[in-house]
Amino acid sequence: MAKIRLPKNSTVNQGKHHALPGPAKRKRVFKIYRWNPEGDSSPKLDSFEIDLDDCGFMVLDALIKIKNEIDSSLTFRRSCREGICGSCAMNIDGTNTLACTKPIEEIRSTVKIYPLPHLPVVKDLVPDLTHFYAQYESIKPWLQQQSVPSASRENLQSIDERQQLDGLYECILCACCSTSCPSYWWNSDRYLGPAILLQAYRWIADSRDEAVGKRLDELQDPFRLYRCHTIMNCTNTCPKHLNPGKAIAEIKKLIALRT
Repeated sequence: MAKIRLPKNSTVNQGKHHALPGPAKRKRVFKIYRWNPEGDSSPKLDSFEIDLDDCGFMVLDALIKIKNEIDSSLTFRRSCREGICGSCAMNIDGTNTLACTKPIEEIRSTVKIYPLPHLPVVKDLVPDLTHFYAQYESIKPWLQQQSVPSASRENLQSIDERQQLDGLYECILCACCSTSCPSYWWNSDRYLGPAILLQAYRWIADSRDEAVGKRLDELQDPFRLYRCHTIMNCTNTCPKHLNPGKAIAEIKKLIALRT
C-alpha cells in the first residue's frame, strides 16, 4: 500500500468531467478529489453530474452511485451507512463529516469532496490512519485494574458513575475532529489530538478503572496534551455532536488539581 503525503503547496488540477446523458430537473455537480499514487503524477478533481431524482439523499448515496454507474475506480471507505462505524469520514463542502449522514440538500451548490486533511492519502478519498490508530493504542483503551475481579458479581457502577461516560463512549474514532485541528496538523507526531484525548478521558472518568494516576502521568507532557489551544474546531465538526475540547479541559483540570 502506497502512503503518500502530498506537499502542502501542491495544487489540484481539473480532471475529467462526466456529464449526464440527458436532461435532469435536479442536476447536481460533484467534484471529487482523485489521486492514485501508483499512476498519477499529481492529484486532480473529477466532476460528475448526478440527477438527484435518481439518487439517495446522502452524499454517500451519490458516491456509491458514481462508483456503481459511472467510474468504478473511485475509491472510498464505507460500511454501516448509519453514522456508527466512522468509515466514510471525509471533507465535504469544506467540513470534516460523515458522508453517510450528510444530506446533499444541505449543500446548495457544487458538492466538493476531499479526503480528511493533513493525512497521507492511500488513494482518492482514503486516508492512511495507521498513525492515528497507533496513538489510540498508546493510551491503553481498556479497563486497568489491580484488584482481582469477583467471580460472583459483575463490576458494577452507580447510575451517577455511569452518566460520567455520556458524551465520551459515543466516539466512533472517525478522526473528523483530529484532522480539523491545526495543532494536530503541525504536531501529529507528538500531540495526541482531540479524538485520542477524548478517548483517554473516557477511561480516566470510568469509576471502574484503577490506573487514573498512571494515565494522567503519561498525558502530562508539553506535546501529548498541552498542544491543545482550545480552538474548538474539534467540537464544531464532530458528526456525533460530542465535545472533545471539554474532555481535554477536564484532563488538564485533573492534572492541575493534583499538583
